[in-house]
Formats: sequence, structure tokens, C-alpha cells
Amino acid sequence: MSAPEQIDSYIAGQSPAKAEDLRELHRRILAISPDARLWFLDGRNEDGKVVSNPNIGYGVQTRRYANGTSKDFYRIGLSGNTSGISVYVMGLTDRKHLSETCGRRLGKAKITGYCIRFKALKDIDLAVLEEVIAERLGSDS
Repeated sequence: MSAPEQIDSYIAGQSPAKAEDLRELHRRILAISPDARLWFLDGRNEDGKVVSNPNIGYGVQTRRYANGTSKDFYRIGLSGNTSGISVYVMGLTDRKHLSETCGRRLGKAKITGYCIRFKALKDIDLAVLEEVIAERLGSDS
């Protein structure tokens, strides 16, 4: 199954309200960066064990590790979880960047070093979230 098919299936498998919000975010991210590489990670490791929630990914960056290896990974991730929706902003070097640039303007969201978590789209300012996404997908996506 292709990434777009996996994404559609994943979104369709969510509760109706969460599916609607995920579908809207997916549409908006694609409008921001229509040529971004799409990913779908099912949350399983190499052994098939579930280690995280499934994630939709957008864009690409190369992550380099201390041992000299590297791996391509997405720049923006989107995931439904038990408490709502998480947007992952990958590759940030400053763990305070998100909270300092959008924390007060975003609305009812919990912000960590690279994650913006909220219950539903109605709880946040979508224009602010789109700024964050556009900034991260703006180059080399």
C-alpha cells in the first residue's frame, strides 16, 4: 500500500471528530508544501513490536548520528493519540523555540521541545500552527 493510501486508511480509522481534524490538518499541510515527501510510520519497530503511535510525516531531512550513520526522516509529523492530536516539529536544535515563538499565540496546547499537543483544532489558532509548519517545511522538503 502506498503512503497516501496508508494515510487515508489511518485517518479513516480514527473517531469521526478526530478523523475530521486530522483530515483538515493533512489538507492544510499539503497546501503549504504540496511537493513534500509523504511518510507513514505504523508505530512498529524492526521486530514488529508497537513502540509508538502511527505517524503521518511530511518533508525530509537527514538525521546524522554520533556513530557516523545517517537516516532520512520527516520534518513534520502528525499523529492522533488518546488525548487528541500531536504535531511533531522535527530537527529543531533549540528546545525552547516552539514555546518561545508560538506558545502564547497558539491557544490551548501543550508544547514540548518538538511537539505541539492539543485536544481538537477548535482549541488552537490554526494560522499560528500553519506558520510553524511552513517555517519547518520551507526548505529542502
